[in-house]
Amino acid sequence: QVQLVESGGGLVQAGGSLRLSCAASGRTFRNYVMSWFRQAPGKEREFVAGIRRSGSVTYYADSVKGRFTIARDNAKNTVYLQSNSPKPKERAVYYCEATLEIPTVKVYMKVSDYDYWGRGPKFTVSS
Repeated sequence: QVQLVESGGGLVQAGGSLRLSCAASGRTFRNYVMSWFRQAPGKEREFVAGIRRSGSVTYYADSVKGRFTIARDNAKNTVYLQSNSPKPKERAVYYCEATLEIPTVKVYMKVSDYDYWGRGPKFTVSS
């Protein structure tokens, strides 16, 4: 069982930056693929960024490449999402999600790939 608690949501001006954090419980954090998803009002939850358990492999949705960065600190059981120059349309609830890594699976980009998720901090971008 893994419990995820996000923090860092709030209001950011377009062109600014914001960092979200997700703290995980348990001693097996290093065995999990971690990702961030987001859900805007009236829309389905969508993949934003993912990171494999080693931290050396990351992947992103095309819409955020070059602007968002995912990172993890396995010693602190924490994963981060740094967003630079967010756009107003990226106002959403951002969810941290986790699943055990399977070596033969290259990417985990579907909601159904994940077993655990947090409650999600709201991230609002003002124009």
